[in-house]
Amino acid sequence: METRELRYFVAVAEELHFGRAAQRLGMAQPPLSRAIQRLERRLGVTLFDRTNRTIALTEAGTVLLREGRAALDAVAAAERRTRRAVSGRPGLVLVTKAGATGELLSKLLDAYAAEPGAATVDVLLCQPGEQERLLRDGRADVALLHRPFDSTSGLDAEELYTEGQVAVLPAAHPLTNRPHLRTADVAALPGLPLPRWPGPGGTYPPGPGPEVRDHAQLLQLIALGRASAILPDSCLPHLDPRLAAVPVLDAAPVTTVIAWPPHSRSLPLAALIRIALRLGSEHGSAALVQGG
Repeated sequence: METRELRYFVAVAEELHFGRAAQRLGMAQPPLSRAIQRLERRLGVTLFDRTNRTIALTEAGTVLLREGRAALDAVAAAERRTRRAVSGRPGLVLVTKAGATGELLSKLLDAYAAEPGAATVDVLLCQPGEQERLLRDGRADVALLHRPFDSTSGLDAEELYTEGQVAVLPAAHPLTNRPHLRTADVAALPGLPLPRWPGPGGTYPPGPGPEVRDHAQLLQLIALGRASAILPDSCLPHLDPRLAAVPVLDAAPVTTVIAWPPHSRSLPLAALIRIALRLGSEHGSAALVQGG
């Protein structure tokens, strides 16, 4: 397969509409449709279930979407990193979600800057769910990710620390008097729906909750009595008096990891990872002391 064909397929698979995909690609619809048909014939599979009004991905199409995105990211990453290698800027680009891992990030940057021969580290702050893509497509060299929300499949990664989650509610809500909650309690709150975050294609899943782009926006909506949320414990220092947090017993633990492209031979990156592991261990030990 050619990268051009993969780009065509991914556009149609994300839009689920040939007209919108053609507009996104800057081409006419008939040649796009013919290109997808040729791809299906060559692969010997049906990628889309088509009706007069809708199209949907088949199982084979779902697999190719996942693999195609990864392949296009790898090509883009190779191009970007090759250009950066001769740009005269040998530093590192670290991507992390805005508003997350703030304390760890600050300590990491300070400790790394004190290393002899430390490279310049540019910090790229992004919206939730974007940091994985920025790492995979070469716009970043290293990322702070959060399992289970982010995938590290195909990346090298090391766990830094794990934390629980809390329900964030308006401070005056009656449930804030409870010692703990369960996810079902939060999901069923009348008038306080859980938020909807954008997916990889930038579209929002259906549901009653408000569409949100960042944590500052979400916390404002909660303070206004328009939403609730289940967030990692690390959000606690960022809560103002209008908000309250209650531990959620059955919420999945959140593990912060440092991730980077496989087979990297960057010595500055290796030093940054080593410091992150040390700081992550110290963070986890401090959390155990406070929790004990």
